[in-house]
Amino acid sequence: MSNNNVLEVKNLSVAYGKVEAVSGVSLAVGEGKIVTVIGPNGAGKTTTLSAIMGLLPSRGEVAFDGSIEQVPEVERMVVRGMNLVPEKRELFGSMSIEDNLLLGAFQRHRSGKRDHLETMEEVYTLFPRLKERRLQQAGTMSGGERQMLAVGRALMARPKLLMLDEPSLGLAPLIVREIFRIIAELRRRGVSILLVEQNARAALQVADYAYVLENGGIKMHGEASTLRDDPRVIESYLGLGSKHQELLST
Repeated sequence: MSNNNVLEVKNLSVAYGKVEAVSGVSLAVGEGKIVTVIGPNGAGKTTTLSAIMGLLPSRGEVAFDGSIEQVPEVERMVVRGMNLVPEKRELFGSMSIEDNLLLGAFQRHRSGKRDHLETMEEVYTLFPRLKERRLQQAGTMSGGERQMLAVGRALMARPKLLMLDEPSLGLAPLIVREIFRIIAELRRRGVSILLVEQNARAALQVADYAYVLENGGIKMHGEASTLRDDPRVIESYLGLGSKHQELLST
């Protein structure tokens, strides 16, 4: 594993029964970098994240923070500093915002670390709206606020690598801009991020490096700034007439 990569995935494959959903995917996330995986619906983006996290059985190799996991296990990955914010956000709706955040620090607390109040203040600095409403039930929040809470809860674990699955899904453009501003701010604070995103334009604006996933395999990869100008990416994902943008706007 090269010194400055927090994550290296080699030949990752995931099958649902006899159908291979992800086939021989290799990718890396450099320390303090944002790496994005873009591609159409059903390409295997969410499956890839779930397998890296240990939520799905897979073949291949996941090297994280200097050691190799042949079979990643969720709890161990969280303890080691990996955290996933799933597309469904999975908050506890009947609990307060503050209690949802505290749950995010559970593993750290269990391993004897008592820095949750300090971490919570950092989360509130990033998301002032959560602080204003900290006693409100999570189930009464808007979509954008729920996404902020889901990210905030993951940050309570002080992850070395934060994986975000479709953070902009279903959110108004103004809120999407805010979420991406926060993603860029997290990189500034040294968090490495693996971002799966339908909104290719926003993802390529914020990322350092990008992978294009189609039909379960990596079709292209390179510096995000290079891919932004690549005619194939523009045609498929960025151009106004692209197949993908048409799908997003319907």
